[in-house]
Amino acid sequence: MPFIGAKVTVSVDKQKEEKLKKRLGEAISTIPGKSENWLMVGIEDNYKLYFRGDQDGESAFVEVKIFGSSTDDVYEKLTAVICEILEDELGIAKDRTYIKYEEIQHWGWNGTNF
Repeated sequence: MPFIGAKVTVSVDKQKEEKLKKRLGEAISTIPGKSENWLMVGIEDNYKLYFRGDQDGESAFVEVKIFGSSTDDVYEKLTAVICEILEDELGIAKDRTYIKYEEIQHWGWNGTNF
């Protein structure tokens, strides 16, 4: 039941969107027990982000939400992977990317809760 939402300041065409979705789908398996089979991905392009008080350079804000919990080491690895994906695919520098992790205790799906 993971979710990865990315707000990026660049335009993302359909081809780039597919690559991002695929690579983020692979990346989520960094967290034990998580896979693309349950992953939902959201991408908001052309998002207005101010970083360090300005818009000088492409930026990203990413939220990773999971049902349950993981460890600091796993989140550290996933941060590196997500930053690499955004840099490779969209040219967003690692030092202009923030990633927020949220562990969810209650998650609803299909008319019920886990």
